[in-house]
Amino acid sequence: MSLTGNLAKSLAKNKLSLSKNILRIPWFARHQFSSSSWQKVNVMQVFNRQVKQKQRDRAALNPDSSRTVDYIRDEIADRLVERFLLIARHHNVLLDIGSGPGNIERALCNPRENPADTEVLQSRIGRVIMTEMSHGMLYRDADPVEFPFNNQLDLTRVQLDEENLFTRDLLAAIRGTQYNPGLPFSEYEFENTVDTVVSNLSIHWVNDLPGLLSRVKYALKPDGLFIASMIGGDSLFELRTALQIAEMKLYGRAGPRLSPLADIRDMGSLLQNAGFNMITIDVDDLIVGFPDMMALMKDLRDMGESNAVLNRPHYLPRQLIAEAETVYRQMHASDDGSLPATFRILYMIGWKPSENHPRPLERGSAEISLKDALKPNLD
Repeated sequence: MSLTGNLAKSLAKNKLSLSKNILRIPWFARHQFSSSSWQKVNVMQVFNRQVKQKQRDRAALNPDSSRTVDYIRDEIADRLVERFLLIARHHNVLLDIGSGPGNIERALCNPRENPADTEVLQSRIGRVIMTEMSHGMLYRDADPVEFPFNNQLDLTRVQLDEENLFTRDLLAAIRGTQYNPGLPFSEYEFENTVDTVVSNLSIHWVNDLPGLLSRVKYALKPDGLFIASMIGGDSLFELRTALQIAEMKLYGRAGPRLSPLADIRDMGSLLQNAGFNMITIDVDDLIVGFPDMMALMKDLRDMGESNAVLNRPHYLPRQLIAEAETVYRQMHASDDGSLPATFRILYMIGWKPSENHPRPLERGSAEISLKDALKPNLD
């Protein structure tokens, strides 16, 4: 039986640990890129985006089952919203990339511990544009009667693939107009059109991640905010190692059963190369216990997070499942017999360059010697 819903969410909270691994990149340690740097180039294809869309469509076919495994997305969305509270600014046009059914939007409307925070937060939000590659997932929670956040926010839903972000439908949504196929369209029209871009646990499946970040920066207005979370680093290392050891033992080789993930330094470099200022990245380890390995894999499937690597094996033999379960328990089982699964979450914040950003003073402009300032005060 899969451990889901409130019980899994409670377990995730109780076993949460915050890593000390924090990376901060100053504004002057980045490269400057021209506005044409987001244009399409040949990119290595690691993930099959068509398969990923089908996986998310399949997950949305059973809304009740899909909602029971929202515990990770809901938890991380809530933590992103906590970061929103610390940023005192108005988000006139907020673009949510890979929104899913609306975890961020629901978190924006959920009551906070301090009721005043809820009012302040919603007063800062203007129009919200939700984008998602899966039509079923995008409209899963679109009923305004059952899900009040649809009425509490000014929402527009646009189905698109994150790798093809600049579309006519998205431009019409940003402008607040109806889509007109007869009008000319240019991707350059997206420049300086959005105040804030947010993404929650979605961009780890993007092949052209540098291109996506460049497009995000291009679409943001000067001093615009990009804030996102993604699964990265050593996520699910318990499952990964169990499958690799079991497959090596049985077949003498190991296939790509889990997808490759970016780590904190990768994302720092990518944000820097995309041209963002004042970059901050931090890491959470979210640990959830499962009764067995198949319960974990079932939850991943219902989340739409199954493997989508191009050269992935297309089936999992029973013999391999049994051996991997044994290895998993021998190496990682908790005292209560449950199997822990670690989700390493990368949080990132970046700002589009602006004239009002803080800059270091010119070298030699100091009026007080550091040597004198550090002398002990003997008076």
